[in-house]
Amino acid sequence: MPKKRSGGGLTTTQQAAKFLGVAALSGAVLAGIALPAAGALGLAAKGTVEGFDEIPSNLKTPPLSQRTTIQDRDGGTIATVYSRDRTVVPLKDISPYMQDAIIAIEDSRFYEHGAVDLKGILRAMNRNVQAGGAAQGASTLTQQYVKNVFVEEAGDDPEKVAEATQQTLGRKVRELKYAIQVEEELGKKKILENYLNITFFGQQAYGIEAASQRYFSKRAKDLKVEEAALLAGIVQSPSRYDPVNDTEEATKRRNTVLARMAAVKSITRAEADKAMETPIKLKVSRPKNGCITAVSGSGFFCDYVRKTILTDPAFGKTDEDRAKLWNLGGLTIRTTLDPRAQKAANEAATAKVNKDDKFAASVVQVQPGSGKILSMGQSRPYGLDQKQNETVLNLSVSNKMGGSTYGFQVGSTFKPFTAAAALEKGISPATSFSTDWKMTLKERDFRNCSGSPAGLADWTLQNELESEKGTWDMTSALGKSINTYFALLEQKAGLCETVELAKKVGYERGDGKKIGEYPSITLGGEVSTPLSMAGAYAAFANRGTYCTPIAIESIKDPQGKQLPVPKSSCSRAMSEKTADTINQMLKGVVEDGTGTQAGLSDRDNAGKTGTTNDRKDAWFVGYTPNLSTAVWVGDDIGEKSSMFNVTIGGQYYDKVCGGCLPGPIWRIAMTGALDASETPGFNPVSVPRGKEKEDKEKGDRDRGRDRDRGDEDAKPGDDGNRFPGIELPEGVIGGPGGGRGGGNEGP
Repeated sequence: MPKKRSGGGLTTTQQAAKFLGVAALSGAVLAGIALPAAGALGLAAKGTVEGFDEIPSNLKTPPLSQRTTIQDRDGGTIATVYSRDRTVVPLKDISPYMQDAIIAIEDSRFYEHGAVDLKGILRAMNRNVQAGGAAQGASTLTQQYVKNVFVEEAGDDPEKVAEATQQTLGRKVRELKYAIQVEEELGKKKILENYLNITFFGQQAYGIEAASQRYFSKRAKDLKVEEAALLAGIVQSPSRYDPVNDTEEATKRRNTVLARMAAVKSITRAEADKAMETPIKLKVSRPKNGCITAVSGSGFFCDYVRKTILTDPAFGKTDEDRAKLWNLGGLTIRTTLDPRAQKAANEAATAKVNKDDKFAASVVQVQPGSGKILSMGQSRPYGLDQKQNETVLNLSVSNKMGGSTYGFQVGSTFKPFTAAAALEKGISPATSFSTDWKMTLKERDFRNCSGSPAGLADWTLQNELESEKGTWDMTSALGKSINTYFALLEQKAGLCETVELAKKVGYERGDGKKIGEYPSITLGGEVSTPLSMAGAYAAFANRGTYCTPIAIESIKDPQGKQLPVPKSSCSRAMSEKTADTINQMLKGVVEDGTGTQAGLSDRDNAGKTGTTNDRKDAWFVGYTPNLSTAVWVGDDIGEKSSMFNVTIGGQYYDKVCGGCLPGPIWRIAMTGALDASETPGFNPVSVPRGKEKEDKEKGDRDRGRDRDRGDEDAKPGDDGNRFPGIELPEGVIGGPGGGRGGGNEGP
């Protein structure tokens, strides 16, 4: 048996054998290259390669994953997101030093040979035999480019990456064959451009533009010779030659590149020597990726945009198609976000509720007539660090879009839908009911949309205060949030009609399930989301026409081509007269009803308070003719807690009500978002009133203000709910809402 030479090298016999083996392999590879299509297919039959009659389109124009920019409506950047930090640039925007450096160190004969450098293969083969291993490679830039395309296409799938990089004869032959076709169709300059845009440079930077920004905070076209040499040297081993973590190793590698550049005469020896003497001077820009970097507290809105692209069929027929669009990136997304409104919403959400409070606040704003979502703000910051009270749970939206499990019970903010259904049926606002503060109705007297009785049991309900008994018309009942009145009004208008009207204005559950057709829906026993409520009330502001909420104005792909985006769909939900009448009645809520702490003094505005069973959710939803805002406050973590005797935002509340906490938050958000120079008014209409005495109305107004201030104690005990199990299951956010609970206790 032949022995190794002293020093550990191979014997002459072993060298010869290895040379012959490598030569045979190289011959097979070269033969594969030279074979016509029939020969290549012959190899494929043996499981080594596939046919090469046509070059795959992805090799001509590879679908490179790039950075996506999300903008507000004015074009300001909200955030940048990417799976690959890359910005594709043309060759003219890449420093000539960079072009020369990468060629010098990776393929110095790039412009002299074809796709395959036969001289390089033979030289590498001989060198490797002498070294007894793989001391030198022979892949051209074109071959490396082809390999990188398949690696890029594999994404983060380990199996696909392994397949794209497997060291087999079949893969090598395929790579070489494609390289020949790429050179024929693209040419040297385009291949160099594509290579510099696809290559990984370490530190999460893909492509030369991202690398230049990451290491030197400058454009690729501005790179100096020593900087270009540094980046060119990284390509061979991004971790080993990382200048951020190992300056000494990176310097050695940079100098190797500079020496090579001088050797091939792309720079002079003097230029190389001067550059070698220059210390590495980095100006590192840390990557800013994802909605966590969004400005002005707009992380929740940013994530809603992401969810929209991943779920809306406008962006692809399947989940996989939409995910591919998002991951490839390179998009410029112009959204509906109004910077002024977002700033106001964020300030409002944090003005009255601290991020470390047990309870949280959500603020969302929608533009009437267009459905454009102008802002989303929360009291807890967007993020993953729970120790900093951060969250990625978007309290404004449905579960499908990143929100709570079910949404939240809406309380008395539902009552305007019942009123609108009654008006649509021809019931006059002057319709009056005389009630005690507590009453019992038969569920069988209410009919669901299938025509069946809504139930067979008794439904017992009550107003918040025992003093709230007497005669009410629609205006006063809305202003004082009288439960007994709205139970009777729903019975008169029709349960199904009420539910259908709510659907027409976009009212929906946060879990996407069917709205429950139970009598207590009029008191807010069902669940929904702040976005749904803001959109619904926008229909009142828009004189009865509902427009579906949208967050995206336009999208451009990496080539600047406009992509189709979902448009708002507007439809008439009620007559203009009905909407105008609701607007006039809800003006009374903020003028002298339960929402006086929310009312704006400089313009027409209207709204409704809402507080749910045991004060676990508190709402104020209101609007002007040009802006609708919903505010929710409640427990967002685990099993919901009641808001009695609590301190929120540093202020003590014996009981939280819709007018005393969400109301002031709403006022801050609206004041900050609205332009003082634009004060459109509601269309004035005369609203018939019931036969009530002026002194009684005055007394009711006084009691309403007292109750809103919390001067009188509510009685939150037995609210007559036949199904008290409308509570949250432990660990579930939002609460399922059965639709059959008592719903609302008060304003």
